[in-house]
Formats: sequence, C-alpha cells, structure tokens
Amino acid sequence: MTQSSILLEIDQGIATVTLNRPNNLNSFNVEMHERMREAITTIRNDDSVRVLVITGAGRGFCAGQDLSDRSVSPDQEMPDLGASLENYYNPLMRSLRDLPMPVLCAVNGVAAGAGANIALACDITLAARSASFVQAFCKLGLVPDSGGTWTLPRVAGMARAKGMALLGDKIKAEQAESWGMIWRCVDDEQLMDETMKLARHFAVQPTKGLALIKQALHASTTNSFDEQLELERDLQRQAGQTDDYREGVAAFMEKRTPDFKGK
Repeated sequence: MTQSSILLEIDQGIATVTLNRPNNLNSFNVEMHERMREAITTIRNDDSVRVLVITGAGRGFCAGQDLSDRSVSPDQEMPDLGASLENYYNPLMRSLRDLPMPVLCAVNGVAAGAGANIALACDITLAARSASFVQAFCKLGLVPDSGGTWTLPRVAGMARAKGMALLGDKIKAEQAESWGMIWRCVDDEQLMDETMKLARHFAVQPTKGLALIKQALHASTTNSFDEQLELERDLQRQAGQTDDYREGVAAFMEKRTPDFKGK
C-alpha cells in the first residue's frame, strides 16, 4: 500500500512505514493519521510481518502536529485538542505499543513534540548523530502528549523529564543515548543500514515470544512484584506451548541455527 503521506513496504517479514510529508517535516494532519491507521491495520493483519520499522522522509523524522491543520484565529472557536488526542494520537500510541512484534524507529532528523514521543515509545530506537529530540509543547503553552508524560520519566528520569518538558530544549542524539532515552546513536550514513540489520535479525526470531516479552515489560511498570511473578508464570506457560520454543530447544541440542516461524 502506498499513500501520499504514509509509505508502507512489506518485504521478507519486515514492514517499513515512512512518514512522507517531507516539506512539512512529516508533521501529522488528519489525513496522515488516517493513512497511518490503515498501515498499522494492514501490518497487524498480515501474518508474514514480524517486525515494524518507522522512519521519516527527507531531513526530519517528525515535527509532531501540523499547526496549520488547526485554526486558532481570534474570530473562530478554539479547537478541542483533547478530541484530537482521543481520536488520533492516543489510538496511534496504543496501536504501536500493542503490536505483537518489535517496533523499531530510525530517527533521521528532528523529532519534535508528538514526533519525539512516538519515537521514544518504540521498542528500539536508533537515531542519526545529527538527529535531535525536542519537547516543544511548553513553547505553545501545551502539555506533552502522545504518552510523553508517561514515557519521559521512565526513559530519562524525572529530573531530566521535567527539564525537557518545562524548558523545551533540544536534546541531541548522543545525549539521548547517554541518558538512556534511545538504544543507539549512529553516524547519519549508517542509520538505515544499522536499523535494517536489526530488522532482519528480528524477522527470523521467535516473534510470539518477543511479543510476550513486550507484554511483560510493559506490565512491570504498574504491577507489584507478586503480580509480575504471576504474569511471568502465565506468559511463560503460553511461550512454552509455541512451535518456536520446541524448535529453539531442538536447535540448541543439535547445535544448529534455529528456524523460527514466529508462531
């Protein structure tokens, strides 16, 4: 499927979604949200897909919301930004978090506002050395959204989260890596090569087991220790019933490379 604002390519188990409004720094408008929703639905319903890669076209990853898509002129009623979150951004963040596969993000330039929080919410995020992350909301009198107030304290710590959210300073990719916000910072020309190397790795891994790992890690942020132990028991029971577990054990015993099917 190819749409003007979202490009989707599926090849050898890897789905690549490219945010494709480069002249607007890939900022989101309603049409782009709708195309993104269609792309994620296609990915979820395609059993061949075992990993998702998200990146941006042109010189930036995503500048968040396209401000020109909303009117705030004095002679018109103010837009309901809560409705925008409820109808578009919140479903997007939930769908990315709940995808039963690894979600990789290649940040190829500035990631600002919701764009930064989309990138930080992915399972593994790589960024070009020239990339940066900006919590630009405070400069508009707004609150970080797209899960930003949940994600930032967890990936950067509360002190850094407050500094980023209240000051809106640009955080370069190398600093984001040193703070533990992203997995790796790489040279610009190596970004997609390194990202696709990871994607090819995940495309032949036990996808069902990886999805259960994601589920357990997400739940750990709110579970008590005893609740987490019980969840691990339940998820391990599911994992132990998969063909990939049987194949993994057989390959280990036979000293060969496993042939995981992702089921």
